[in-house]
Order: sequence, then structure tokens, then C-alpha cells
Amino acid sequence: MVETDEAMTEVIPEDRKAPEIVRLTRADGSGLRALYRAVAADLRAKGVRQWDRFYPNRWIIGGDVRRGAAFGIREEGRIVGAVVVDRRQSGKYAGLPWSDRSGNPACVHRLAVHPAHQGRGIGKSLLRYAEEQARRAGCTSIRLDVYSANPGAVAMYRRAGYAEVGTVRFPMREAPYLVFEKRLG
Repeated sequence: MVETDEAMTEVIPEDRKAPEIVRLTRADGSGLRALYRAVAADLRAKGVRQWDRFYPNRWIIGGDVRRGAAFGIREEGRIVGAVVVDRRQSGKYAGLPWSDRSGNPACVHRLAVHPAHQGRGIGKSLLRYAEEQARRAGCTSIRLDVYSANPGAVAMYRRAGYAEVGTVRFPMREAPYLVFEKRLG
């Protein structure tokens, strides 16, 4: 029996298809700020004091968009998930024991999924997309920090193969941030 490509094609329901991830533009600024406000409020309601009215703020978000480093997923005209990937890293990373010391690291920042859309794999899709963007740009690893009091985010990065390399502290934050790295193959 000869099998054709047609016979092996699986029909994927709309709700299981990978979301389209796009580079966000200046026109997306208010939608991106709304996403971060919704996520910050949800985190606060859960007792996680990671984000507040000072961070992420409109200047940081605007800079991400202007540099072309912000990517997102839209559903019904609203941004429901976003991630920033670039080469900017905190000066606090300087003394950490990175495995990729001589390579070209990228950094992931501000990965967020609207609370009403969590649990659908959007965060995982955004992280994979950031990794692919970094590979295409010639980066050899990804570095990121995550608030240690946000167990869901910490678990996601560990499941995705990120290795903890240390901790850093940022002003006005009760808990330290865990710093992770993943080598890109």
C-alpha cells in the first residue's frame, strides 16, 4: 500500500493550532501596556509582587517596541501574550558563572500571557519563538531572570531546559530573581 502525504496529514482544530507571533509596532504600545497591567494585577492578586506601576513602564515598553525587540500574539484584536528578545542584559549578570562565556548571548525579558489566556501553551510558544529569533540572529545562548516568588514562571523555564546560574536582586523587590541560561544548539 502506498501512503500519500495527504493520508498522513493531521487536521488540527483551530484551538490547537500554534498562535501567530508577530513583531509588535508602535501602534501596539497601548495594547502591550494593557497586557502588562492585567498580568501585574493578576500576580498581585496571587501575592506575587513582581511587577507594579513602575515596572514595566511606558518608557521601557516603548523602547522594546522601537528597537523591534517586542513580539506578541493577538486574539480578537487584543495582545494576549508578549515577549522581548534582544542582547541587552543587566549589569548584575557580570559576575555570574555562565556556561556560555565566549559566545553571543541573547536575553529574554518581560514574557507575559494575559490571565484569561494562561494554561494554553502561549507562554511556551513565545519562549520557543524567542529562542528561534535568537538562533537566527547568531546567538549561542539565552539568558533571563525570573522573580523567585513566581513559581509558575520558574517552573516553565526549568521545564524548557533552562539551567539556574545564580541570583540577582533588583530595587524595590522583596524576593531575589533567579538567573537562568540555555545554550542554543
